Amino acid sequence: MSQPVILLLNGPGSAGKTSLGRALQRATEAPFLHVQMDDFLSMQPPRDDNHPETFFWETTHEDGVPLTRFHTGLRGAALMRGYRRSIAALAGEGWNIIADDVAVAEDIADYRDVLAPFRLLVVKVHAPLDVLEAREEARGDRMIGLARGQWQRVHAGVTYDFTLDTSALTPEAGAQLICEQFGL
Repeated sequence: MSQPVILLLNGPGSAGKTSLGRALQRATEAPFLHVQMDDFLSMQPPRDDNHPETFFWETTHEDGVPLTRFHTGLRGAALMRGYRRSIAALAGEGWNIIADDVAVAEDIADYRDVLAPFRLLVVKVHAPLDVLEAREEARGDRMIGLARGQWQRVHAGVTYDFTLDTSALTPEAGAQLICEQFGL
């Protein structure tokens, strides 16, 4: 059996990570599981929404535009470490993984440590802020201002294996580029 591949799609909300992950599942020759950070967040009991021990947010305004910052408490950090370790457990069983996350540099360092036995490929998924905000508003299921808050932080200090601007490509075209880049 060849070494499992983990494709980590990292970027702010509304960058297109989920659509890209689904397109990658269709485009890759080998089977890949799509493991999403949002699925782990949804496992929490409702009482932990916007809680200082798990995850909480604050919305301010920047030049009259909402800016929502997402913060992680101790239990939230433990959940995200568990998310990363579950990816390692699945890869340890031979699964190729597409993971999507909104990870800062410290989180990426943990991914690299935990997934060192595997082929980890970190993909920067981004789009211009105005595109992210338009998508965020059109979706109707997102906290307005979250994309702006994440856009400012998510890629700082992170080294990537590949960069994809989702404003210029369909998910299918982006998946094809990733497959070509990494021989998938």
